[in-house]
Amino acid sequence: MPELQDSRRKLKIAIVAMVAADLVAAAVLFSPLVGSAESRRINMSQLSAELQKKTREVEPLRGVDKKIVLAKGQISQFYKDRFAARDSDLAGELGKVASGNGVRILQAKYKQEDATGAGIVPVEIEGNFSGDYLQLIRFINALERSKQFFTVDSVSLAGESAGPVKLEVKMHSYLRSGA
Repeated sequence: MPELQDSRRKLKIAIVAMVAADLVAAAVLFSPLVGSAESRRINMSQLSAELQKKTREVEPLRGVDKKIVLAKGQISQFYKDRFAARDSDLAGELGKVASGNGVRILQAKYKQEDATGAGIVPVEIEGNFSGDYLQLIRFINALERSKQFFTVDSVSLAGESAGPVKLEVKMHSYLRSGA
């Protein structure tokens, strides 16, 4: 019989402990610390919206390591295709564009600037050209569309009532350093 009384006492203690735990859980559930079901739902929807916003913000960064490798390859291909290896290539391309549009080169000066850290050397080109107005317009257009990379900085025209128009152009191009 003492075993039964001992078991009964242990069972009462266990039941009291479970009831106390239930009361504590119910108090926490309905207390203002946790908030109402509606406030929890609103909080959850706000957190979900914030998660979606953060996910959209970092989306462009996904696969950035592969994008960098691809961009480096594209840059090197651009340098290879659009920048001259030698300064004589610049002069040759300028002469080809001029003769292709019926324009005469009166004078051309090339001045290499300091090399950039990107492996290119800017070249400032000042040229005087002559031709009729339409030929000069086509020449400038052809320069900007040339496979060789030319950026026209300034253009000035001078001419007389009869005869060819003179064109003074300042532009830049680039050489690949170490090519």
